This record gives sequence, C-alpha cells and structure tokens, in this order.
Amino acid sequence: MEIIVLGTGCAKCKTTYETVKKVIEEKGLDIKLSKQEDIMEIMKYNVMTLPAIVVDGTVKIKGHVPSETEIRNLLGV
Repeated sequence: MEIIVLGTGCAKCKTTYETVKKVIEEKGLDIKLSKQEDIMEIMKYNVMTLPAIVVDGTVKIKGHVPSETEIRNLLGV
C-alpha cells in the first residue's frame, strides 16, 4: 500500500502527514508514506481543497485534517 499526503506545506498539511505517520508506526504497518507539495503534481489528482490523502492512487480524504480514528478506519486497522 502507498499513501501520499497532498499539501502545500501549510500547518494542516503537516499535521495530516504526522498523524498518518503516527498511525502507521503505532500499528507497525508496511506502508510507503510520502508527501507531495508540488502544486502541479497535486493538480493531477483534481483536488481543490487541501490537505488530501491518496491511497494507492485514489483520493480518499480531502479538505480537512483527519483524526487518528478516521485514518485507522481508512487503513482497516
């Protein structure tokens, strides 16, 4: 599984990345996590509100900072 956090580097985007990272580490999951801050790359996902979370190429969450519970539900853990 691959997760990309889309964001321009704002506080909400950084918080989203750190929250996803925390859940992955706590659960010991084998997930590739990265972040994309290049606006031209972000636009390829047709996302107008950030932050956004992309799981295996599909936008799953956009426009808000997800809670740890929301991330766990997304990952099925």
